[in-house]
Amino acid sequence: MVKPPTREETVRFADMFAAMGSEPRLRIMRLLLSAHPEGLTVGEIGADLDISASTLSHHLDKLRNEDLVQVEREGTFLRCRASTQTLRELLGFLYAECCTRNKAVEPSQITCCK
Repeated sequence: MVKPPTREETVRFADMFAAMGSEPRLRIMRLLLSAHPEGLTVGEIGADLDISASTLSHHLDKLRNEDLVQVEREGTFLRCRASTQTLRELLGFLYAECCTRNKAVEPSQITCCK
């Protein structure tokens, strides 16, 4: 049986969902996952998604604050990568019960897309 999450864990995951709960941030996450593991520079993200630098900075800060995105300096550039470990934890939290208790979703369906 899966151990129920603590209140603190539930709050943490709710904050992650809230951070991804806007269209631009969800687009950023999908783009970074498509570029995994190399990631993309902030300029590349802005150009691909047609988001201004100041707006993109705001969105990246929200994602970084929840450990959904990792940002590293490379010379004069900032390289962003999706934090796949954090996303695994988030998906594990979301699907723990449905996959173990009532089999509503087969685990293999979670990791593949149509």
